[in-house]
Amino acid sequence: MLTDTSLREIKKARTKIALYEASLSLMEDKMFHEVMVEDICRKAEVSRVTFFKFYPKKEDVLVYFMRVWLTGRIIEIERDHRRGFASIRYLLQKVAEQSHHMPGILPSLISFLAEMKMHPHLQELSQAEIKLLFPGNEEIGSATPDLYRFFLRSMNEAQEEGTLRQDVSAEDAVKILFTIFYGSYLTAQQYASADVIGFYEIHLRLLEHSSEE
Repeated sequence: MLTDTSLREIKKARTKIALYEASLSLMEDKMFHEVMVEDICRKAEVSRVTFFKFYPKKEDVLVYFMRVWLTGRIIEIERDHRRGFASIRYLLQKVAEQSHHMPGILPSLISFLAEMKMHPHLQELSQAEIKLLFPGNEEIGSATPDLYRFFLRSMNEAQEEGTLRQDVSAEDAVKILFTIFYGSYLTAQQYASADVIGFYEIHLRLLEHSSEE
């Protein structure tokens, strides 16, 4: 329910989310740098001034995407009680699905992160945004997600379950997972392959402890 949030805050949140959704819709067949602010504003039916009020830099839309998308996946993982490599596989499956529907999103993110030379700090959301984006899951939605912490928790769980290779520490596994998360996608592109999850799977198996070992 939105009754405990002011109408002004709800209106602001809806405008911000509309700009975000307009940006994504324009990225279905192009890279983010090809999307013009004017086109986003036209689609969302707001002014440039309004756009930059919510997103001081155009690239902030990408950071917002990371925040919203990752939170959504964590909610699903928690809901389904996934742990260890099951959590990682679910996340990567969703990356593959997202890249199929929106091929430019991950390359745009990788390019952005390379330019920043660091992983961006994901912004906090207002209570109105949380309620609109994650209805019924406000508690998890209010926590800013951290991909490093998600990977580390999953690898600690895998270690407890005996599914992480014994010669790989959880910390080292996290470093490898970041490489898999971004690098396997680029490798699939180099091979002109649409089977992104297949490339993820090849590399994940290098981290897993085989029952035959």
